[in-house]
Amino acid sequence: MSDGKDALDLSALGAAVPNAAELSAEDKANLVESIKNTLQGLAARHTDVLESLEPNVRKRVEVLREIQSQHDELEAKFFEERAALEAKYQKMYEPLYSKRYEVVNGVVEVEGVTKDDAAETAPDQKEEKGVPDFWFNAMKNHEILAEEIQERDEEALKYLKDIKWYRISEPKGFKLEFHFNTNPFFKNEVLTKTYHMIDEDEPILEKAIGTEIEWYPGKCLTQKVLKKKPKKGSKNTKPITKIENCESFFNFFSPPQVPDDEEEIDEDTAEQLQNQMEQDYDIGSTIRDKIIPHAVSWFTGEAAQDEDFDGMMDDDEDEDEEGDEDEDEDEDDEEDEDDDDDDDAPKKKGGRVPAGEGQGERPAECKQQ
Repeated sequence: MSDGKDALDLSALGAAVPNAAELSAEDKANLVESIKNTLQGLAARHTDVLESLEPNVRKRVEVLREIQSQHDELEAKFFEERAALEAKYQKMYEPLYSKRYEVVNGVVEVEGVTKDDAAETAPDQKEEKGVPDFWFNAMKNHEILAEEIQERDEEALKYLKDIKWYRISEPKGFKLEFHFNTNPFFKNEVLTKTYHMIDEDEPILEKAIGTEIEWYPGKCLTQKVLKKKPKKGSKNTKPITKIENCESFFNFFSPPQVPDDEEEIDEDTAEQLQNQMEQDYDIGSTIRDKIIPHAVSWFTGEAAQDEDFDGMMDDDEDEDEEGDEDEDEDEDDEEDEDDDDDDDAPKKKGGRVPAGEGQGERPAECKQQ
């Protein structure tokens, strides 16, 4: 048998103890002892299960564990090769993304566009280069992202000229880059969002890191200024100014943070924080997996229609399954009625049903538990 069959994956230990380097010698010793106790407990539990089996069954289970070990080795190679394959094709996509950038931003002109076409533009209109509002409309056409984009965000997002993503290895995860033209809202040319994953294959988010946006005075989209008149009789005659946070797509660059001391979080707050992190990751992965690779399909709305169609097909399948269940229930009801008719038949001929006849157990669905 393989010695690796009982091996445990402790790769997440570093994430569980982020400040392990700062632990004292005594704390480290306690940590090691705690891990040992945990491993011993798991080993004992496995032993108890095996010992409860008959000898022949135990031998078969041992063989199954060996098969599982071989499977896990192949699976590890699969993940490794898949990552290499994704990296290979990511490099092959780059030239296509560069061409897309040039067309979208009017760096190059496509074949078939002539000066005569440009002359048809009305005199009071400025000739448009590239594809205006390309990324804004691509995101706006996605249901998840549309919910995040507020009306106040739209003008700023029209300055978005490109979105890129990169895989990062230390720590594992990925990084999004939002490239903006010079705009009247903020100084940053690039806004980034980085996701650190504990396990990239089974996406477990450790934390997300955003960008501090350098807003121009009075242009911050994530806050709104409220002015209230002073109360009557107040010595202060100036309006009272209050700043409040507000909903905005640009809150995406200020992701929820897990406090250093998780023990200070109550259960409700922890659940709320988890939901916020899941929603944040959902937005980031949507941009990475759907918007960036298929941007023009989202710009035209084709991708949204495809998703709606897929959703309708899924709904139809669910309805078909429910319909089949209803038909089965109707057939069961008809069978029950037939049984009742059979039970009533002797009564018509000879009055009461003889003892011991027609008084068996109730139908299975009616049994008392």
